Amino acid sequence: MTGLLDKVVVVTGAARGTGRVHCERFADEGADVIALDAPAVAGDLRDTAGGVENRGRRCALGLADVSDLEAVTAGVDAGVAELGRLDVVVANAGIHMPGAPSWELDPRDWQRTLDVNLTGSFLSVKPALAGMTKGKSGRIVFIASTAGLKGYGYVAPYVAAKHGVVGLMRALATEMARTGVTVNAVCPGFVESDMLEDSVQRIVEKTGRTVEQARASLSATNPQGRFIQPQEVAAAVLWLCSDAAGSITGQALSLSGGETW
Repeated sequence: MTGLLDKVVVVTGAARGTGRVHCERFADEGADVIALDAPAVAGDLRDTAGGVENRGRRCALGLADVSDLEAVTAGVDAGVAELGRLDVVVANAGIHMPGAPSWELDPRDWQRTLDVNLTGSFLSVKPALAGMTKGKSGRIVFIASTAGLKGYGYVAPYVAAKHGVVGLMRALATEMARTGVTVNAVCPGFVESDMLEDSVQRIVEKTGRTVEQARASLSATNPQGRFIQPQEVAAAVLWLCSDAAGSITGQALSLSGGETW
């Protein structure tokens, strides 16, 4: 039904969490996967490949920090050589550094956040753009955040980077509007993930709250009073990559229970 049978999908940040769920859900729909992630999580990335292969699909692996264009290009090119084509890119990789008032920020944390979350998003799709344009088809989806749609205190680098991702998406959608390639972003609120647990632990350490209190304070940002599930993010991505969404481009889809729209 999705039109993804036998398509090939690049997913960055694929080793675990939502990235792994993306890979598995695309495999469920009959797609093969090029799974990229940093060398430090190579073992987890092999587990992702196992999940794809257990669903009867192929998975090519690439080790790359998304801020390194040469490594990303090598991973994508090797995957295309192995799997034969490229139809979809999901720029999912991201990091969340410890929060601080902006006047206390370590400039290195600022730079690393932008290198991975913004520049890395661009570099994740760059190796695919020319080929997709020539083929006059394809889907690009950036995983942004509600932090790309509104401001949050004490996480200025993350907010700036995710706003940049939304802007990048809109620019690329405009450039590629007549090529048959759609470009969109999914902007979830707090997702039940390793990144969420890191945020919870930071709140516990800084405030002395219990884990339950910290989780409650974060889930309260969602008007539905809950966290977004990785499967919900993957479902939105799949829809944007499906035949049904061929006219949807340049859109930032909020998954926030009504926090942003």
